[in-house]
Amino acid sequence: MEKVVFHVDVNSAYLSWSAVWDLQHGAEVDLREIPAIVGGNPETRHGIVLAKSIPSKKYGIKTGETLFSAFFKCPNLTVVPPKYSQYLKASNAMVEVLREYSPIVERYSVDECFMDMGNITREEAVSIAARLKDRISEELGFTVNVGVSDRKLLAKMGSDLKKPDMVHTLFPDEIEEKMWPLPVEDMFMVGPATTRKLKDMNIRTIGELAAADPKFLHEKFKKYGLMISAYSRGLDISTVKAGTIPMKGMGNSTTLPFDFTDRISCHNVMLSLCETLMPRLRDAEKLAKCVAVHIRGTDLVTVSRQTTLYRATDSTTMVMETACSLFDSLWDGSPVRHLGIALSQLKDTDVEQLCLLKSKSEEKSEKIDRVIDTLRKNFGDNSVIRATFLNSPVGPFSGGVEEKDYVFMSSLL
Repeated sequence: MEKVVFHVDVNSAYLSWSAVWDLQHGAEVDLREIPAIVGGNPETRHGIVLAKSIPSKKYGIKTGETLFSAFFKCPNLTVVPPKYSQYLKASNAMVEVLREYSPIVERYSVDECFMDMGNITREEAVSIAARLKDRISEELGFTVNVGVSDRKLLAKMGSDLKKPDMVHTLFPDEIEEKMWPLPVEDMFMVGPATTRKLKDMNIRTIGELAAADPKFLHEKFKKYGLMISAYSRGLDISTVKAGTIPMKGMGNSTTLPFDFTDRISCHNVMLSLCETLMPRLRDAEKLAKCVAVHIRGTDLVTVSRQTTLYRATDSTTMVMETACSLFDSLWDGSPVRHLGIALSQLKDTDVEQLCLLKSKSEEKSEKIDRVIDTLRKNFGDNSVIRATFLNSPVGPFSGGVEEKDYVFMSSLL
């Protein structure tokens, strides 16, 4: 008997959930069985790949690349837009099933959960994980991978070993065989920039990272070096915490249909992003204290800037004006290919601190926002649009909404 933790990870979550929804509503083709992706607008071909089917991988399509690039690789690619409300329903349905197997379920992200399974044998753990995996597939229509270990870090690494629809164990005595031969970029918390630096240091596998002197890694990467050194050796003392981790941020971005070179059009994009983003913030009953803007040019270099507001807000006008001001301070006049807004330092609306500096115009703007939200919910988004979009190359609602409803595991699992 030993402590057992599960990590449940939905396979190609956005695409799988879109496929299941379509099949349940009469679709004859399963998106998971054809070259398909979840992404931006297939007509204008702008946006990025958020999720992809297994057949699309044969064309070299990667998550995060532009739709233009993806279509170049596969002209017959099927593209479906993201549907975040459907994804949340699917996620909630999965969590309901998980809670039948353990009272301690931690939502790590919208498509990943940890489960504290208590003290059981490895054989029991594998058997339960297999039944859980099969039940989700049979009842909900999508597949998951389940990582099984005695700690969160190894359970997460285990669930990534081979996909889809698999159960993998990764206990400490299996690290040398199963984890150390993997490329160093597969290590949790090791991103592309760190991968390049490690490979320049001739560290190409997780095993080589584990064998490297922690003092040497600390000299190169400071505390981060000690963290990835510990993770490569499977060291982790974090526990599974029941419930949902509070929302910490929300963002929205879009790749433009062509390179923008004028300030007014870029400001309209900022407004369009806010028109999609802010209703979601209000619906979540949150206020934002920090606003950030990022700009990506034709050279694919991204620059960003953020500011802290004098008070937390959910006002579309206030966030839009702040975002435009940040854009003006950041933009050097070069052609703009991609724009984004991110909100952080979120607070609950029911604990809003009273502000003596709040003007009547701000109060009026917030009331108008809520009236518009109601009209759009009842009569559709296009029932009320701003006049500035009538003769603009920018649509009234840009991007999707990148929600950080759950904090991804930080350096401290």
